[in-house]
Amino acid sequence: MSKSSQYTTAGKNLFSYPLYWAECFGTAPFLPMSREEMDVLGWDSCDIILVTGDAYIDHPSFGMAIIGRMLEAQGFRVGIIAQPNWHSKDDFMKLGEPNLFFGVTAGNMDSMINRYTAERRMRHDDAYTPNDEGGKRPDRAVTVYTQRCKEAYKNIPVIIGGIEASLRRIAHYDYWSDKVRRSVLFDAKADLLIYGNAERPLIEIAHRIANGDDVKTITDVRGSAFITKQALPGWHGIDSRSIDKPGKIEPIPSPYQDMTANCSDEKSAIDDTADITVTPQSVSMVDFSATKLQNKSWADKKKPWLTTYINLPTYEQVKDNKVLYAHASRIFHQEVNPTSAKPLVQKHGDRIIWLNPPAKPLSESEMDGVFGLPYQRVPHPSYGDAKIPAYDMIKTSINIMRGCFGGCTFCSITEHEGRIIQSRSEDSIIQEIEDIQAKVPGFTGVISDLGGPTANMYKLNCKSEKAEATCRKPSCVWPTICGHLDTDHTPTINLYRRARKIKGIKKILIASGVRYDLAIENPEYIKELASHHVGGYLKIAPEHTEEGPLNSMMKPGMGSYNKFKEMFEHYSKLAGKKQYLIPYFISAHPGTTDNDMINLALWLKDNDFKLDQVQNFYPSPLASATTLYHTEINALKNVKKTSDSVVVPKGTIKRRLHKAILRYHDPANWPLLREAFTKMGLARKLIGTAPGCLIPHETHAEKSQQHYKNNGKGKNNALGNKTSPGQKRSFTKKPATNGKQGLTRFSANQFNDRKPTAQRKSR
Repeated sequence: MSKSSQYTTAGKNLFSYPLYWAECFGTAPFLPMSREEMDVLGWDSCDIILVTGDAYIDHPSFGMAIIGRMLEAQGFRVGIIAQPNWHSKDDFMKLGEPNLFFGVTAGNMDSMINRYTAERRMRHDDAYTPNDEGGKRPDRAVTVYTQRCKEAYKNIPVIIGGIEASLRRIAHYDYWSDKVRRSVLFDAKADLLIYGNAERPLIEIAHRIANGDDVKTITDVRGSAFITKQALPGWHGIDSRSIDKPGKIEPIPSPYQDMTANCSDEKSAIDDTADITVTPQSVSMVDFSATKLQNKSWADKKKPWLTTYINLPTYEQVKDNKVLYAHASRIFHQEVNPTSAKPLVQKHGDRIIWLNPPAKPLSESEMDGVFGLPYQRVPHPSYGDAKIPAYDMIKTSINIMRGCFGGCTFCSITEHEGRIIQSRSEDSIIQEIEDIQAKVPGFTGVISDLGGPTANMYKLNCKSEKAEATCRKPSCVWPTICGHLDTDHTPTINLYRRARKIKGIKKILIASGVRYDLAIENPEYIKELASHHVGGYLKIAPEHTEEGPLNSMMKPGMGSYNKFKEMFEHYSKLAGKKQYLIPYFISAHPGTTDNDMINLALWLKDNDFKLDQVQNFYPSPLASATTLYHTEINALKNVKKTSDSVVVPKGTIKRRLHKAILRYHDPANWPLLREAFTKMGLARKLIGTAPGCLIPHETHAEKSQQHYKNNGKGKNNALGNKTSPGQKRSFTKKPATNGKQGLTRFSANQFNDRKPTAQRKSR
C-alpha cells in the first residue's frame, strides 16, 4: 500500500457507495434463513452469508440484524445461518455458496461468557436462544464457525467480527484456559477480522470484494486486522518500549505518560523513556530504518508519524512474561483514538498480526440511517411462538447512542465501541418510538429504555477538537471530569420531554446505567429523571465503596454516589413519589482485599441493603482489569520490573468468600463466613447479635446439620468444598476502626486485636 493511498475511504459516508447490481431484488421482509425463502424472493444465490451464534431477531439491538440490513441497503443479497449445528459442515451449506464471502460472529455476547459463569460452571440457559435453551452454540464460536465455513467452501473468504472477535484481536489472557492465547485470527484461520462496530469497514470491504479485489490485498481498511509475513511497504516500525523524537516534528507520544492526568492540563504529558529493561529481543524488534525520519532534507517532507506502526511485544514474550503482557496492554489501550492511533503489529512465530487504527465514528446522519433501516422488530417467523428472553427484554427499548468515555477497567465497551460518543438525532429516535407502536405485538405504551452503554452520555463530546484528536487517556471522567468534556445534559432532557408527548406513550423508563458523577453536574437532569422516568426503582452501579477497588476499576468515589442519592431522593419527594436506588456491586475485583469486602458489607448493612444478586468479577479478554487479574500489575501506571504487586482475589475459595461477604444475610453463606472471620481474628467483632456484627453465632441445629453434612466426606472447609488446586488458604488478619461514626471498619494494617471496638452509634 502506498503512503498516498492509505485509508483513502476512511471517512466515506455509509450510504454514498454505488448500489450493487442485486439491489433490483428489493428489500426482503426477513433476511432468508432457508432455500425456500430464497426461492420466494427470486434469488438463485446469496452474495453474502452471515453466520451467528444468536437466534435471528430483526431488531436493531442485535448485531446480525444491523449488519444484514446495512449490507442489504448496499444492494447485496444477504442470507443468515443462525445457530447452526457446528458438528459438521452441512448446516453451513444450506444456503449454498455465497458469491462474495461469509461473515461470522459469535453473536451479541462472547460465546465463553454466554456459556460459562464467573466460576467457570456451564450455564444451562441461553437468553439469545428460543425457549432459553442452552447448548446451541459451541465454545469459541467464532473459531468453530469459521473452520466449518472453510470446510464447506474452501475458496470463499471468511470475515470475522462481533464482540468475541474484537476482544481477541491480539494475544490475550483467556480466563477459561488460564493462559495467554494467540489472536483469534490465527486459530480461526479467517481472512480478515473486523473489530468494533462493523458498519464502516465491512461495507467498504464488501464493495471492494464485489469490485474484484482479492481479500488478501485489502490491507488499508480502518477497523480491520489481518495476518501477514512482514510489515507493509512504506511503513516504519518503532518498538513499543522506545520513544521516537524526530527533530522538531511532533514526537510520537510516550506510552508511559501519566494515564491519570487530565488532558485539559497545559503541561506536557510526555515522559522520558520506558522503565522496562531493553533486552536483545526487544532491540531486534526495532526497525532502525525509522531513524531516517530525522533527516530534515527529505524532499517530499512527509509527516513520518503517518507511516509509523508500533511493534508490541511478541506473542511468545507476553505468553511467558507478565511484565511485558501488562506493557502490551497499556500500549493497546492508548491506541484507541481513531484520529491519532497508529497501527499495532504483534509477531506470532514467523507471522504478524497487523491491526489497523479504529474506524472513524459514525456521523449523526449515518447513525440515523443505520437505525432507520426496515427492521421488522420481531424474531424470524421460523421460531413460531418460542420465547427468546433477550428479545423480550429489549423489544421496546431504544438505543440512542454508542460508545463510552467512562473507561471502567472491567468493561469492554471501550475496546469494542470506543470512547467517542456517536448519537442519533431526536427525529430518528422519535421515529423509532412510533415504529415500535406500529410493529411490536402487544405494545402497552411503555418504552422500557432510552439509552445505550450509559443513559446520560447522549451528545456529550469533547469541546476541543485539538484535544480530542490527540487524547490518549482511558477515561474522560476519572479520576476527575476532564475540563474539555461537555457535560451539558440539555439534549437528553429535551429528548425525554419530546418523547413523552408522543400520542399513545404512557411511560418512558430509563434502564441503562446512569453515570451519576456526570448527572450531579446537571441537577435539572436528575429532576427530570426522578419526576418522570423511574418506575419505583433506579439501578445504579457504584460497584464498590473502598478506594483500592474503585481506583482499580477507575470508578468515582462514594462522594459522587452520596450526592446523587441525596438529589435523587429530593426530586423524588418533590414529585410526590417514593422511589429507591438499587446499587450494583462487584465482588472479587482485582485490587480488592478481604477487608475491602467486609467494609462494603458493613456499608450495606448500615444502609439496610440486602443484595439479591452479586456479580463476581469476570475477566473478559483485553479488558484492563483482566490485565490486572492476570499480571497483578497496574498497567495504568508505568510498568516496571519492580512494579508494586496488586492484590488479586484468585481461586474458587477466595472468590466465593468475597461473594459470600456481600451476601452476608444469606444463611447459606454463614458457615463459610464464620470460618473465614475466625481465621481473620474478627469473630468477636463480626459474629454475634451486636449492631456491628454481620452474621449470628452458629445454632445447635446448624451444628448438627453441618456435622451430618461433613461426616465421613473428608472435605476441608465449612461449605464441604475442597480447596482449589494451588489455592493458598491465607486470610488477612488485623482489624481496625477508621475513626468514623457507624459500623466498625477494617484495614490491613492492624490485626490480632480481639477486643471489641466501639459499637455503632445510634442515629
